Amino acid sequence: MSSDSDDDMPLARTNGRVSQAHISKDVDRAMDKADAKFSHVPSGVAVRNGPVVEDNMDVDEPATNGNTKRKARTSTSKPPNYADSESDEDSVPLAKRQRVSKKAADSDSDDDVPLAAKKKPGKLPPKVTAAAFGEESSGDDEPLTTKLAKKKASIEKKAEKEAKSIRAKESKAKNAAKKAVKKEESDSEGDVKPKAKRKSNGTASAKKSNGVKAEADSDEPLKKKSTTKKANGKVKVEESPAKGKGKKDDSEDAEEVYRWWDAPKKEDDSIKWESLQHNGVIFPPPYEPLPKNVKLLYDGVPVTLSLEAEEIAGFFGAMLNSTHNVEHPTFRKNFFEDFKEAVKKTGGAKDKDGNKLSIKDFSKDFSKLDFKPIFNYYDGKNQEKKARSSAEKKADKAAKDLVEAPYTTCIWDGRKEQVGNFRVEPPGLFRGRGEHPKTGRVKKRVMPEQITINIGKEATVPAPPEGHKWKAIQHDNKATWLAMWQENINGAYKYVMLAAKSSIKGQSDYKKFEKARELKKHIDRIRKDYTKDLKAELMADRQRATAVYLIDKFALRAGNEKDTENEAETVGCCSLKYEHVTLQAPQTVIFDFLGKDSIRFYEEFIVDEQVFKNLRIFKKAPKKEGDDIFDRLNTTQLNKHLTNYMPGLSAKVFRTYNASFTMSTLLKELKDTNISIQEKVKLYNDCNRKVAILCNHKRTVGAGHEVQMEKMSDRIKGLQYQQWRLKQMILDIEPKQKKKKGAEWFELDEGLTQEWVLEHQAFLVQEMRTKIEKKFAKENEKLVADGQKEMKAKELTERLTAADDLEKKLKKENKTKKVEAEGKGPSVEKCEANIKKLDERITAMRLQAEDREGNKEVALGTSKIVSKSVQNSSSTH
Repeated sequence: MSSDSDDDMPLARTNGRVSQAHISKDVDRAMDKADAKFSHVPSGVAVRNGPVVEDNMDVDEPATNGNTKRKARTSTSKPPNYADSESDEDSVPLAKRQRVSKKAADSDSDDDVPLAAKKKPGKLPPKVTAAAFGEESSGDDEPLTTKLAKKKASIEKKAEKEAKSIRAKESKAKNAAKKAVKKEESDSEGDVKPKAKRKSNGTASAKKSNGVKAEADSDEPLKKKSTTKKANGKVKVEESPAKGKGKKDDSEDAEEVYRWWDAPKKEDDSIKWESLQHNGVIFPPPYEPLPKNVKLLYDGVPVTLSLEAEEIAGFFGAMLNSTHNVEHPTFRKNFFEDFKEAVKKTGGAKDKDGNKLSIKDFSKDFSKLDFKPIFNYYDGKNQEKKARSSAEKKADKAAKDLVEAPYTTCIWDGRKEQVGNFRVEPPGLFRGRGEHPKTGRVKKRVMPEQITINIGKEATVPAPPEGHKWKAIQHDNKATWLAMWQENINGAYKYVMLAAKSSIKGQSDYKKFEKARELKKHIDRIRKDYTKDLKAELMADRQRATAVYLIDKFALRAGNEKDTENEAETVGCCSLKYEHVTLQAPQTVIFDFLGKDSIRFYEEFIVDEQVFKNLRIFKKAPKKEGDDIFDRLNTTQLNKHLTNYMPGLSAKVFRTYNASFTMSTLLKELKDTNISIQEKVKLYNDCNRKVAILCNHKRTVGAGHEVQMEKMSDRIKGLQYQQWRLKQMILDIEPKQKKKKGAEWFELDEGLTQEWVLEHQAFLVQEMRTKIEKKFAKENEKLVADGQKEMKAKELTERLTAADDLEKKLKKENKTKKVEAEGKGPSVEKCEANIKKLDERITAMRLQAEDREGNKEVALGTSKIVSKSVQNSSSTH
């Protein structure tokens, strides 16, 4: 067999055009020559929200960035509009009506524009700013990207140094253990007693050598050696009671905390439990048929359906207000297919005279369906539910909690643990994430006959609903789930697991972060090896090295092949296509694709010169749109390679490691300062935000973010208005204060316009009315509960005069421009003290608002372990 055909790495995928098995030196030289004219910049950082500029490189044609494939997937930050151009909707059923906005109507002109070049507000993440990174704008000329690159490089240098130090310590400990064994062997050989010589090859020496190693292991927590005792197979924790908590711990309701991190490790880690008892799952209530006067309309005619078909029609009718779904073409079509099938299977649809109606063709029949009567019925029920009194709501919640209480916990190895999702999901319409091809399909009701129960052999099996039986009962103590079933949409298995705060989930998270901690020992060797392989002659090696570089430096997810017929077509590093990557000289790479959870991933990265050159080679002709960038690599091959460095290492561990190590480094850099709790929280979030920027953790801005910020701004303005009124009261008490403090101190804040003040005053009056009415209703409910007569409406009218008095008072203040002092014995000192308190509240709220605004684009759930450690160290920072 010739060497040309003996490629060390087979093609990862056979679809599309593929790259050459080897990279010739001529290709490398040609790329180097093309790059020589550019000045190079520091690499390893992200630059957000810049334009895609057409370049003249031989590997990039005029960038289309996959517009033909991703036209409908520009972003999920705002709901897409699926409206048609028809404007006359008065006679059209509500299910058919479309919302047409001017923006949507004008969007046709963007059809040939690259995805990344469509600069729509709120669509793309913003550029990194000095403020976002916690840098004060200074007069130096050094770009922020350079500062970020330097900071990232210094953290990586520290990681390299720490990895070498850890390995050196471990090596020293191993050598010390070996010397101890040799010394013991030599001592035993010199001993006259033959028994001592035999012991040198037995367990005694092994125990001693292990003891030496344990003493040298600095990573072993000291508390593990002394705080646990084993009695009857249970862990008893001995610790001194915390100060100030004695009374709370002595209460009867307090439960003993299971300190799993202090418990002895099991000999067989695969065995998850010895005994397990639980009460199964809660099923959703059965379907309640619609009243006889509430019908689906077909071409204006009321339709009689079977209960099964009526329930499915109700799913769609109940969500008419969710236009994002019901106006979605795929959602509509999939729903109609399942609805039509249910109608056909259950005897068809009939009019009031019993004549069968033909509901077969989507294009003809869907437009004739009117779900508005169903929507009005369910909407009315929801309004009734909302209108319940607080006592009724409380009683309903108490009744619900009482029913659910037995299912919320289980007995796991003799201790109580919280159960997570103990409710079986009710039937409905599947929505999916992003552009899921099965959105709109009917999620069928899960029956007991589909559910497998996992429970201890000695435990009592929970009884299924009357007239039913479980699919199976098993006693698998290597599994952590309590119940399991298969859903009908994607054929996926659903599991009832323990809650996130349970010890089992805690151990799972602990293992995840311990794996990242283990990576800390090897990170320098991995980085050294992939940097070397970036210039490998073998294409497979070079592609692998480039992928690991992108995953390590920019936190790209590895990515897997998707079944696009059944799953949303999302992308990761190994599954990048030609159109997802645009190259800009000298070293900028623009990624634009649909990432995890169908969130648009748009980033501009400044990469290493060699990485930029490699991506040019990977995109080299004859490759074009639809072809894989990494055609000689897939996620399985990548993870298999990484296990050569440490067992269990996979691409996703890099995200955990980089975020945790960076967070740890930044927290250690904090200086001791005497600051408030609010400032400590903000300081922590500032560090977390830096991690998000350095490690490229992002999220889309929440739909309600702007509304929340407006509310917070109004609350701050409300406090400022209170301050202004207090200052005016000071003038009413002692007019001379105006000369003493200066007229400017008594003026209204610039942000408080006269228009806003009038609106706020109206809000204060209405707020008082609402509080009085609620209090009146609550007192009446209490009287009725105690068997007494309700207060008359006259009492409420009298109470509401307080709101009328406030309204008159504010109108008088607006007219006279004076505020009369309020309260018992008003004085300048009391007013000034209240102003100071309001100042503290305003400062705290501004910090909170600044923090929330800064966090809107970044995901702060960086490291659970680090998050806990910062709480423990809050007293020192």
